[in-house]
Amino acid sequence: MSHRWIAERSATFDSSGIRKVFDLAAQLEDPINLSIGQPDFDVPQPIRQAAIDAIENGKNGYTPSQGLASLLDKVQRGVDECYGHADRRALITSGTSGGLVLALMALVNPGEEVIVFDPYFVMYDALIKMVGGRPVFVDTYPDFRIDVAKVEAAITPRTKMILANSPANPTGAVAGREELCALAELAACHDVALVSDEIYRLFCYDDAFTSPAEFNEQTIVLDGFSKSYGMTGWRLGYAHGPSEIIDTMIKLQQYTFVCAPQPAQWGGLAALDVDMSCHIADYRRKRDLLVAGLSDHYQVTRPGGAFYAFPRAPRGTASEFVERAIERGLLIIPGKIFSRQDTHFRISYAADDAVIERGVEVLRDLVAS
Repeated sequence: MSHRWIAERSATFDSSGIRKVFDLAAQLEDPINLSIGQPDFDVPQPIRQAAIDAIENGKNGYTPSQGLASLLDKVQRGVDECYGHADRRALITSGTSGGLVLALMALVNPGEEVIVFDPYFVMYDALIKMVGGRPVFVDTYPDFRIDVAKVEAAITPRTKMILANSPANPTGAVAGREELCALAELAACHDVALVSDEIYRLFCYDDAFTSPAEFNEQTIVLDGFSKSYGMTGWRLGYAHGPSEIIDTMIKLQQYTFVCAPQPAQWGGLAALDVDMSCHIADYRRKRDLLVAGLSDHYQVTRPGGAFYAFPRAPRGTASEFVERAIERGLLIIPGKIFSRQDTHFRISYAADDAVIERGVEVLRDLVAS
């Protein structure tokens, strides 16, 4: 009887396949886990201490929905220095995913279309459907570049938003400056909202990071502390964009998340003064270690950022290939979780070098066998 009570919106998508792999990992003895999309380094000590001090000093209550004043001011100053836009306001969110929820709720009406690049972060499809929108996928295979002509062909009178992610999960692709400039100008020309998910902004290994907000002042940017500082469980992010949109997101936050956790916000304030360049350099090296180990056995586009690679399965479907890898104790993610295609798989190199090397050995053996 209770099944009749379940809202229809929850039937439009399945549970995350990544979570299913996590559940499987808990059942394996000494798995080679290259499935997890979070840094393998701990939160730096000054950040941890700032949160501990906040807790010990009784800073445990609500903050204003838009964020702790000192953190919000510091984020706003950074945004102003970077962009210099006359109308660009910041908001502290409960994780970058929380910012994505607020942006979709603020902008997308039922039946409106959101253009998403395939492959895409697993939440995009589900959250768009959750607010009643319709995802429209623009294929980026085989090299995961943005083809603006394809984007323009996908725009209809129902298009409300383009959702971009660079550096990207699951591919590690970093969109070039010319690609993002053309995309930003296209969105402005068609009066379509452009949302840029920049959670992996610090993880750019070959070229300087570029945001489409540099070319389109109406761009809504989502960012956060989870990946850059190893704070995935702290649920702390931020957004910035035109004041009318940010005001609407704040109003929605008041009735949903209320605010980001206060001790985490004090940690975030400290994080903005922590230099993470050594960790970024280490992840560049891990990227090179993984690519060097796979490139002569797999078709793999060299990732320019984030901490993922997205190789093509050597034969059959990627789902079948991942099953064989899991039988060998290697946990990776089938690409169909991020895509309408079942040809590739995601591997995370946010892991100890020894784990990466064990994973590469299994992957090379699978091709040989």
